[in-house]
Amino acid sequence: MTATKIQSGFSFLEGPLWVADGGYLLFSDMAAGTGPYNVQPSTIRRFTPPATFDTFLANAGSNGLALSADAQQVIAATHDQRNVSAYRLSDSARSTVAANYQGRAFNSPNDVAVRSDGVVYFTDPNFQRGNRPDQMSGRTSVFRVSGNQVTLVDDRLRQPNGLALSPDGTTLYVGAYSENKIYKYAVQPDGSTGARSVFVNYVGGPDGGTIDCAGNVYWASGSDSLIHVYSPAGTQLGTIRSGTTGTTNVAFGGPDRQTLYVTSGPRNDSGLYSVRLNIPGYPY
Repeated sequence: MTATKIQSGFSFLEGPLWVADGGYLLFSDMAAGTGPYNVQPSTIRRFTPPATFDTFLANAGSNGLALSADAQQVIAATHDQRNVSAYRLSDSARSTVAANYQGRAFNSPNDVAVRSDGVVYFTDPNFQRGNRPDQMSGRTSVFRVSGNQVTLVDDRLRQPNGLALSPDGTTLYVGAYSENKIYKYAVQPDGSTGARSVFVNYVGGPDGGTIDCAGNVYWASGSDSLIHVYSPAGTQLGTIRSGTTGTTNVAFGGPDRQTLYVTSGPRNDSGLYSVRLNIPGYPY
């Protein structure tokens, strides 16, 4: 199966997010690093089907995006401030979801997932840290935010990247890019996590992922440009191709949630792709 290009020519796309109330897709477009700390500027762009693109929010500093539980805010992994931010959809007002961990700055929050009750999970590799000092002692981690409290999930992963929650909220999937594995964690009702186990030994550098309504897992590969599809048991069901290199992330969207949007392509010619599937994404 192959996804079709909608438009390319962007800098470096990430974090696709469908906003049902409005019928549009948001995504981050990251430029090359600038300034003394070599930090990548990022713009949130909007695609309104069938063919309209515009700038939703300049200077957003964002990578991965998710929708808040009440669907009124975009929860963004924001490397410009090395934190997790919320942007209100109504007026783009910015607030902070997670400022630091025990007083130490994060590396560069990369991707974010929100449970139906508002618990936030995010990854913190160092890809967008630039030349800013390491306050995490070389660790790259996964964190949870609940009741304004930041808690460590796991600091033993090498470059955790994309993450996603199962439809029932009881399993958290995390792609460890530099280990070429996707891990899973049991999630308790209060949002806390149990021990990790290997979900799949991956084949192409796991970047961003998403889930359909049946709990099947879709994961984008940085190196082979494929989206690998797995059953909840970890059996590979197939692959979806988009672009020629650098597939970064995926998200379901469209009125029926059966369009899979994909960000993919080389730097400075990154593109947005889509493919119609016969199953809707979660939430539906």
